[in-house]
Amino acid sequence: MLRMIALLLAGIALYFIVVAGILRFYPDDPQQMNWQIREAFNAKYIQSLEKEPKVRQQQVIDRLGGPDITRAYRKDGVVHQLLYYRTHRAIADGITTEDECTALLFIDRQLVAIGNEAIDLYEQQRPSVH
Repeated sequence: MLRMIALLLAGIALYFIVVAGILRFYPDDPQQMNWQIREAFNAKYIQSLEKEPKVRQQQVIDRLGGPDITRAYRKDGVVHQLLYYRTHRAIADGITTEDECTALLFIDRQLVAIGNEAIDLYEQQRPSVH
């Protein structure tokens, strides 16, 4: 009986060691995910950004990869970039559109807004085209 409990505990410990090793040495790679998992991964990561005080653009790109859609302009020498990452599917047509993404606004490579707030701020500050 004692031997059985010891084997059970050793098995549980081994399981946790293997899981910890996998999580440590094989991090998530959005480029290798199927679209459903990638959408959930993007949404979860973007949600976590709302709690971060300072997020740099390169930090997001390093974690999520290149954006699905990008908009940008330069105003007074400062770059305003709106990066769209797909977080949900609207129509199963194989085309990613802005309404299937969450927007991240970076001003001078610093995250300043997420979601509809990012889009509104981007549009408000964009220079008018004559």
